[in-house]
Amino acid sequence: MTIADIVDLERYPLDSPEFGASANAALDEHGVLVLEGFIRPEALRAMQDEARAGQDKAYFCTQSHSVYLTPMDPEHGATHPANRQVESSKGCICDDEIAQSSPLRALYDAASFREFVKRATGESALHPYADPLSSINIHYANRGQELGWHFDNSSFAITLLIEKPEAGSRFEYVKDLRDADAGEMNYEGVAALLDEQLEPDVLELNPGTLVLFRGRNSIHRVSPNESDKTRMLAVLAYNDEPGIELSESARMTFYGRLN
Repeated sequence: MTIADIVDLERYPLDSPEFGASANAALDEHGVLVLEGFIRPEALRAMQDEARAGQDKAYFCTQSHSVYLTPMDPEHGATHPANRQVESSKGCICDDEIAQSSPLRALYDAASFREFVKRATGESALHPYADPLSSINIHYANRGQELGWHFDNSSFAITLLIEKPEAGSRFEYVKDLRDADAGEMNYEGVAALLDEQLEPDVLELNPGTLVLFRGRNSIHRVSPNESDKTRMLAVLAYNDEPGIELSESARMTFYGRLN
């Protein structure tokens, strides 16, 4: 498939500097850019078929972690927002299990898509991961599985919803709840969210929707899947420098293998 077979270029002209600039303005203002119907129906069906076929190979794991994705801080107690634990549970297949003929790979490798992402995010360069697992992932969430509240370490994330469950699996977020660069962790605000005293925003997403999200300072989660239909989501990951690998410990944690 060519990029024109995959992306609705009439609605989303990836080569247009003006479209890239408007996407950048929207992402900066809202912290999230939602491109509904980004993927053409035929390409989406191919992605769904690939995701379903790969589900039996997925590595499933459950992890407890703080919202800051940091080790326990001995200066604070277990109930302090820096240490309070939430749960994430999902399955994943990795880049080396994505077919060379996959429309996901064609999208990821397309120069016009990378140029658009650069314009939208303000990044000067985008490179794939040097390790064989981390560039393209497909995530699976079965009934009861969720992605717990957390801040990202990276400046932005790109996700593409492939299959939507019949209930639950809501993407919820609070924009700019902390300022990581200034060292302001906003423990009080995080505690209010975890205690359900702060109402998050909710994104209602449909299959074929591309999302760019700035999650370094905007806390977010995916609520538990409340149906028997699996949520399937592609994650397209780039780096601003070449030759970067996900750490071995992270690969073992998320993928259950190193290569």
